[in-house]
Amino acid sequence: MSAPEYDISIVFRALNEEKHFGEALEACKNQDLDGLSLEIILVDSGSTDKTLDIAKKYNCKVVTISRDKFSFGRSLNWGCEAASGKYLVFISAHCIPTHERWLLNLIAPLQTAEAGYSYGKQVGNKDSKFSETQLFRKYFPAQDRLQSTDFFINNANSAICRKVWTKYKFDEEVTGLEDMVLGKSIIEDGGKIAYVANAPVTHIHEESYQQVRHRYYREALTIRKVLPEIQMTFLDFIRFTYVGIRHDILAAKQDKILIKNLTGIIAFRSQQFWGSYRGQNENKKISRSQKEAYYYPDLNKITAKRPSITQSK
Repeated sequence: MSAPEYDISIVFRALNEEKHFGEALEACKNQDLDGLSLEIILVDSGSTDKTLDIAKKYNCKVVTISRDKFSFGRSLNWGCEAASGKYLVFISAHCIPTHERWLLNLIAPLQTAEAGYSYGKQVGNKDSKFSETQLFRKYFPAQDRLQSTDFFINNANSAICRKVWTKYKFDEEVTGLEDMVLGKSIIEDGGKIAYVANAPVTHIHEESYQQVRHRYYREALTIRKVLPEIQMTFLDFIRFTYVGIRHDILAAKQDKILIKNLTGIIAFRSQQFWGSYRGQNENKKISRSQKEAYYYPDLNKITAKRPSITQSK
């Protein structure tokens, strides 16, 4: 293999992402690179809006994948194949880096060889669904961590060494969570995944509740592969939905924003767990404690005094 032409390649996947793509690219172009070289790749799956015009404006290399060949893993593999960076960075076209050291912080564990795969913090904005912000708080805490057994990772804001991607590549058949599938392979081979709290992006999810359900359904189909011991029964669906709603109501009440978010909390949590139930209910059973560790919000955190949603952004 020839030497990388660039130090860093940022790979976007997009389909009709004109609303936030320009802002995301602007934030990427404004990164403090400390002398490192950067290229940006767009893997487009048939955009009909101004996404391609925006890519052209920012001199992105464009890779086109037809919708009949699209999968989340395949689109990333194609983007990586077109890229020439030593470090491959993945970010959603509706995610905005929040400061100019985001990129260097994200790849730092790769540069030091602490880990082969890293991911950064995600936060919502003023328009985010309240329950989504609670999930961000659960999965993207304030402290860094180096994972040697936990293979959770999220490609909305992540980076991987080219040599690691070359060894494993993304599963092109799964319907979602291609990041966790690859992460599991790394962990099983004795590698590590790094979480970088100071590499944050604002993740702008503008989904309908039907789309929320579909997202969790897709991901649940993959969970059957990476965690085949998990089963979610209808009783679990009832319990998880109840606990999720209760958690969010208490958190919103503490933030003094319950009234405007109550309907959305009920809708989001019910669609989240209904999608998960539909996608997972054919798997083998696991213990109650394992299920609760995976599905439940961290109820202990809501008892501590913390800043309001608007103040923390």
